[in-house]
Amino acid sequence: MEMKKRISLELRNRNPAEVVELVVDNCRSSDGEVEGLTDEYTELEILSMVNVGLSSLSKLPSLPKLRKLEVSDNTISGGLDALAEKCPNLSYLNLSGNKIKELSSIKALQNMKSLKSLDLYSCEITALDDYREGVFELLPQLTFLDGYDQEDNEVPDSEGDNGETERVPAATWCRRGPKHNDGLFVPVEGDEAGPPGDDDDDDDDDEEEEEEGSEGDDEVGLSYLMKEGIQDEEDDGDYVEEEEDDEEEEEEGDEDGIRGEKRKRDAEDDGDDDDDE
Repeated sequence: MEMKKRISLELRNRNPAEVVELVVDNCRSSDGEVEGLTDEYTELEILSMVNVGLSSLSKLPSLPKLRKLEVSDNTISGGLDALAEKCPNLSYLNLSGNKIKELSSIKALQNMKSLKSLDLYSCEITALDDYREGVFELLPQLTFLDGYDQEDNEVPDSEGDNGETERVPAATWCRRGPKHNDGLFVPVEGDEAGPPGDDDDDDDDDEEEEEEGSEGDDEVGLSYLMKEGIQDEEDDGDYVEEEEDDEEEEEEGDEDGIRGEKRKRDAEDDGDDDDDE
């Protein structure tokens, strides 16, 4: 897709003056120049034109508020003079994967006093002896080159585009990833605001309360079951005793009956004997 058409689509019926960020990566410039971008983009702060076939930035319009420019993986070899005039507030410039071969190719960036970070990955200039020392000496305003400062310290995750470290107010502190040990805390999705450690204490208290509640429930349940068991045993015992009493009464009744029958037969036998005499 041509760059002009791509930029028109990215507008989405907006006015160019309303656009703050514009990404047109992987489209195609017909002549190696910036196309479809005009001075009307007065509020543009971030512009990305990665792998679009650019060989020059000479036709870049005036973008007074531009802070970040991504033009990696193109064929730019020089002609950076226009950046200082047209993008005076540029603080981050990514020229990785271009045709920058000599220090003289980036000398024009000396006039960009706001430039704090420059990336030249995969450019032939990186093969020069004392490459890093030479760039930092040529561009003393730089803080970071290829993601590292002069002492080989990596760019912090919270590093702003203006080169200043963004610190988060104490009221919004939360946990940070294990690899970050610089003493800063930044909000992480899913975490609640508050100094580190508060959430852990609350969780511990909740767990202790749950454990105590569980133990109490277990004791009550056990007592209830034991009480029910004892009552069942007592009820069973009463039932057994009643059965034994019934059996004893039946046996006594049977014995009384037998004795009565015996007395009756004895009396009859005595009457028979009297008749015989």
